[in-house]
Amino acid sequence: MIDAENDTHIAIVGMACRFPGASTPEQYWDNLVAGVDSVRAIEAQELREWGADPERLADPRYVAMHGAVDGIGEFDAGFFHFSERDATLLNPQHQLFLECAWEALERAGYDPHAAPGTVGVFAGAGRNGYASVFQDRPDRFPGVDDLALHLANEPEHLSTRVSYKLGLTGPSMAVMTACSTSLVAVHEASRALLAGECDFALAGGVSLRLPRVGYWYREGGTMSPDGRCRTFSADARGIVGGDGAGVVVLRRAQDAIDDGDHVHAVIRGSAVNNDGSERAGYTAPGVRGQAEVIRIAHAAAEVDPASIGYVEAHGTGTLVGDPIEVTALTQAFQDGSVADGSIALGSVKTNIGHTDTAAGVAGLMKAALALEHRVIPANLHFSEPNPAIDFARTPFTVNTANRGWQPAGQPRRAGVSSFGIGGTNAHVVLEEAPAPAPTTEPGPGGHLLVLSARTPAALDAMAARLAGHLRENPELPLADVAFTLQQGRHPFAHRRYVVCSDHAQAVRALSAPAAGRSTVRASSDELVERIRSHSDDGELVGLLDELGGLWQQGAAIDWSRLHDGARRRRVPLPTYPFERRTHLVKPEPFAPSATAPAAPDTATGTGTGTAASTEERLAELFAKVLGEQADVAGQDFFELGGDSLSAIQLLALVEETFGVCPPLEAVFDAPTVGELATVVEDLLKVMDATEGTA
Repeated sequence: MIDAENDTHIAIVGMACRFPGASTPEQYWDNLVAGVDSVRAIEAQELREWGADPERLADPRYVAMHGAVDGIGEFDAGFFHFSERDATLLNPQHQLFLECAWEALERAGYDPHAAPGTVGVFAGAGRNGYASVFQDRPDRFPGVDDLALHLANEPEHLSTRVSYKLGLTGPSMAVMTACSTSLVAVHEASRALLAGECDFALAGGVSLRLPRVGYWYREGGTMSPDGRCRTFSADARGIVGGDGAGVVVLRRAQDAIDDGDHVHAVIRGSAVNNDGSERAGYTAPGVRGQAEVIRIAHAAAEVDPASIGYVEAHGTGTLVGDPIEVTALTQAFQDGSVADGSIALGSVKTNIGHTDTAAGVAGLMKAALALEHRVIPANLHFSEPNPAIDFARTPFTVNTANRGWQPAGQPRRAGVSSFGIGGTNAHVVLEEAPAPAPTTEPGPGGHLLVLSARTPAALDAMAARLAGHLRENPELPLADVAFTLQQGRHPFAHRRYVVCSDHAQAVRALSAPAAGRSTVRASSDELVERIRSHSDDGELVGLLDELGGLWQQGAAIDWSRLHDGARRRRVPLPTYPFERRTHLVKPEPFAPSATAPAAPDTATGTGTGTAASTEERLAELFAKVLGEQADVAGQDFFELGGDSLSAIQLLALVEETFGVCPPLEAVFDAPTVGELATVVEDLLKVMDATEGTA
């Protein structure tokens, strides 16, 4: 547990997210324990709206599946002081992350504009095609130049825009390590906290695929043929993409405990490294690097691997990647006395797809929620083990059903891995939160709940949200709810308050129309002193009502004096109800061309009937993929610098040119132009024979 004399632990005190099928951590957790696969089909109308031909759906190789976050482009521009034009220019990734940053601080129980201390931001975003949509439609926004598009879309402006809009003065850094981005951001944020560079840190990532379209399945590629991710399973064939945004609020653990924060989980230690060159290629994972980063994280956390009960794996669901990850995990966990099969293994990619730059924080939040709820959610779509993984010789068991997480004489612990294309690996060791210190027992008299918003409609929505939350969570101490609302929300112009003695009374008052303003002539300092020295409950209710009236009139109240000497806890409560409007530009909707393009001539490989041989056309494709100007005939594709990724690109061009697609293994077995030409010609003969008998 945490040692106050030597505190190197980091507390997760707030979380916010947008994942497929979930706009809050509560919805995210509910989906995980319900075993929901939130990856969905992209329908024909949606493809058309994003400029894609819906006829693609008729091709069995086209996979129109995605872990989609709904409501893309719905944004409260006025809340963050954007003009309508600038809000529409702003990439939806940035819109989403900015809202999550605000919500995460509110859920931590802090006013995003007035957190006590410096707040750092460490985050990363993927790149999508939103800026190109603007470039293709200059009529919509005349005068928008490249600089404006760059500032509104590029990942390096994600963190600094959050710092600017929320007035945060700690370090503000863009993190860009591909799929491991958001977990690396958590590592860097933790280091900054321990170094004293900031007192709070926002860490996370966001990824939205735009335009929203499907993908072409290629045999041997990394993408799933049916849009399902089957991590560690024998029938795993690849990943499916997903949208996502996740932000966690981090503090030094002892600071969080001292200030009564709600701690979801504790980061005991973390590590980051790179695979270097000990792997099959630049895009391939490496056993040694993955094993080493996990060992370093265990050392930083000062834990025996045997004390870890669950590992949230990177888990892409590829036939090659999964065995490499399990091999690396097994090597790292052999450093402790771990019983075979004693550690549960899973990956959230089976639920929401691969959210790219947000994948690490998605896994971190899943593991933190599992520790908090003491349940390990099931890993979906697992039939039998990948034949390249002998789980009997590992400490791991794929968790195929929700499992109650029983204590084993020590705090519950989890590991979280995230590995990026390019080889940057991250691993975090989490521990369940310590038991909270007891709070000061409030008297039975009353509690003052205060609410404020930018508009009357938002204020009404906020009251309805809070009423619903209190109805569903009757165990929440009203004294802590009142404290969180008073100390942890930004004061806006439109205000209301409720004085209540129990949950039922609070719900009734919040569900009723707001009372009119009353004139209060006493000062807030006078009222606070009288409240602190009140003699009976009736007097207390009257004084709280007067203080609430003063608040409703727009007065600034020093709430800390009201709770001076009492120990209170911050509790997660509903966040600000953004009043979103659509700020999004889409491509011109797809319209069928009046004249169809010439079909490829499968005998010559062209649409013009020229007499190029199969070898000549293949040589052109080799040169195009490899960038070779010299004659490539007779030379090995891989000796010329090709790898598995460029081989997949080559096969895509072969299919486009000749109308047939050899399997990926064909490039390895027939790596020269002449050898691959023979394979292509054989496939063309088969196709001709099939068509002749049809």
